[in-house]
Amino acid sequence: MNVQERFKLIKQNTAEVLTDAELLGLLKKKKKISAYHGTAPTGPYHMAYFVPIGKMVELEKAGIGIKILLANIHAALDDLKTPWEQIDMRAQYYKKCIELAFPWQKKPEFVLGSSFEFDEKYVLDVWKIATLSTVKRATRAASEVTRMKNPKVSELIYPIMQSMDEVGLDVDIQLGGTDQRHIFAFAREYLPKIGYKSRVEIMTPLMASLKGPGTKMSASIPSSHIKVYDSEKQIKDKINGAYCPEGEIKENPVLQLCQYVIFPAVAKLKAERPAKFGGDIVFKDYAELEKAYAAKKLHPGDLKPAVAGLLIKTFEKARAYFDKNKDFLKQMGPEFLP
Repeated sequence: MNVQERFKLIKQNTAEVLTDAELLGLLKKKKKISAYHGTAPTGPYHMAYFVPIGKMVELEKAGIGIKILLANIHAALDDLKTPWEQIDMRAQYYKKCIELAFPWQKKPEFVLGSSFEFDEKYVLDVWKIATLSTVKRATRAASEVTRMKNPKVSELIYPIMQSMDEVGLDVDIQLGGTDQRHIFAFAREYLPKIGYKSRVEIMTPLMASLKGPGTKMSASIPSSHIKVYDSEKQIKDKINGAYCPEGEIKENPVLQLCQYVIFPAVAKLKAERPAKFGGDIVFKDYAELEKAYAAKKLHPGDLKPAVAGLLIKTFEKARAYFDKNKDFLKQMGPEFLP
């Protein structure tokens, strides 16, 4: 795979890259490139997390070394979304969800935030940025990621630590959703001020709720999302009940699952249909699927079973593991159960 092919694959399914020119230059100049995606182990691991992980699978295919940061300290800093006594347990839970639910060619390197975020040099650099940033600037950086209802000091430290994670992990790229943009911009602004290079920042789109536009994807609304260890029946029922109007592409969660999870992980989708409706049809890429769906050559009634079937197959290892470890899920709270 040449530089342009790698660049195209990395750019695929992204919302924005800071910047395209820097990414291309990185690919041309450096042989070994590494990227990380940080995930704070807070609530149940569900489909909102699938998009950046699907992108990490594609980065792996593009020859990028990948790391997954299990940001256990961040999970507590964000207004105690995770109690201090549960940060390691929930980090272990997220690790199992990620490593078992996706068909990795090579398992990513998992790094626990607490394994390096207490190092003297790291902490000193956090304080250095804290002396340069204003409360207003840190608040803006954290605004779309942390709760910020009655802002805690910890929520303002959050973006500073996330900036320093790029240094602590020694990576060239950070990957996250578009809600991370303010933190990414913060990192690019402040790391050079204390002597470090800025990194390439890659942003992926945010996935719509299964219930469609105007509804929130929430752990308290089970029908709005899919967990990687939901039962086969739950996956079928949730996909069958999902917002998926015929011919509609925009904010269609079933198509988004195809674009951001199924094609990066599985590479093709087969929709089974009776001969009188054209017979079975195989889509080799998302563009082909979207074109057929927009032209109403593929009905939601044929798309949904195909998507449900592939998700059931893709997540079978995670489902089997957590089926045997339900007591582990119970310890974290009833919302973690399938």
